[in-house]
Amino acid sequence: MQEKQPLLLTDEQMREFITNGCLILKTDFSHAFHDNLLEQLNTVYAEEGNPGNNLLPRIRELQKVFDHPVVTGALTSVLGPNYMMHAHRHGHFNALPTAGGWHKDSYWGYDRVRNHHPNWAMIMYFPQDTPVDLGPTGIMPGTQNHQKRAFEANEHPAEVLASGEAGTFALIHYDIWHRSTPNILGKPRYMLKFEFMRTELPTKPSWNNQEREWKKPANLLAPLAAHDLMWEETWNWLSGELCSLAGTASSDPQEVQELAGKLSGDETIAINASYDLARRGQAGVNALLDGLRSDDVHVSRISAYGLAVAGSEAVDGLIAALNHENVNTVTHAVFALGELSSLAAKAVPALTELLDHPEDKIRSAVVDALGFMNSPVEDVVASLTRGLQDQNAQVRFMSSLSLSRLGASAESAVPQLEIALDDENRYVRAHAAETLNYIGTDRAKNSLIRFLLNNRWCSTTTKANAFYP
Repeated sequence: MQEKQPLLLTDEQMREFITNGCLILKTDFSHAFHDNLLEQLNTVYAEEGNPGNNLLPRIRELQKVFDHPVVTGALTSVLGPNYMMHAHRHGHFNALPTAGGWHKDSYWGYDRVRNHHPNWAMIMYFPQDTPVDLGPTGIMPGTQNHQKRAFEANEHPAEVLASGEAGTFALIHYDIWHRSTPNILGKPRYMLKFEFMRTELPTKPSWNNQEREWKKPANLLAPLAAHDLMWEETWNWLSGELCSLAGTASSDPQEVQELAGKLSGDETIAINASYDLARRGQAGVNALLDGLRSDDVHVSRISAYGLAVAGSEAVDGLIAALNHENVNTVTHAVFALGELSSLAAKAVPALTELLDHPEDKIRSAVVDALGFMNSPVEDVVASLTRGLQDQNAQVRFMSSLSLSRLGASAESAVPQLEIALDDENRYVRAHAAETLNYIGTDRAKNSLIRFLLNNRWCSTTTKANAFYP
């Protein structure tokens, strides 16, 4: 059967995703399809508990959801055509009349700098009709790039509820603030959460792009923060234009000084100041480098976001910052160099040296950053292959993910990826397998097939149904 073409997002939907950090969409499966899903979910949860990472193999029909053109189109539009499904997935069950607290999801307990660019996304799928009283997920629009929670009340008039008929789903920026809402009806409510990652940098729009220039969406739901420069830069980045802000504004010393003074203020103001400084040539870069070296971790992090879009003029200063004594400064410098990707290729030797650093978070940031640098590819692959052998599980996992971004160029890492298939960490194993698929050479595919055959799992075998039929 021929696969249906992805139903790509429109320009207006992409504008909404960039600003609001979320879209509420819907598949068109029949009621019978969702009734069947619910019946299976009820049985599995009652007899076996939450299947967690085994949601897809345990409930096979669920794969049809992630093959649906509305779902594939939304993910392709935001993450590019070769996005990867993360090995972590979870079915959230809620029958409680109390609300959950606002939070950002962690990276499965790991620590990393959160991306402003949409490199990670999440789908929250509702397989039953979910009216407001059944407790849909609540999402605070526009908060995806805010580390701090800038609103006090548990209920907020700007909150977006993922409420609707069966088949409704929320596509969200991974880092957005969200919560569970009260299930007043007390009936079972499932939300199936799946995570996805970009595996290649954008070279052109991957949505149904008709208008090249950025403009705000009509449905702007982000009342807590306006980030005009960041939104425009993200639109351009998604269109394949790297560091579009660099050199587009005056480097007037007084203006630069005033902006630099705002890096330590309110988070919204500080973020806007960092992107504004990124426009102002070497003077703006120097102000951001001063902020990067701040002992205040928030100032350092926000300065890194500006440096990450400031262009090639930021590279030398960021390389110099790799020798700083402050762990956060080094981590943020590594992050910014990774975001600069091809513009920062000269940083690869200095980044590679940091694989000997005693701090896990620095080594993890390094292998994450190297995945966006495809030159010199032999050195990058060698460094990431070394990262697969690190003592820290996050470093090993991020090394594997970064290798997947390099495709067949990472073939020399296959022997170490074969070893990683037997790693003690479930996510290292899972994404070593994913990476072999993205490398795609004969040896990589043969190793992957052997691994999958050895680990095959019968989705209908349960305690009550061990053998027959």
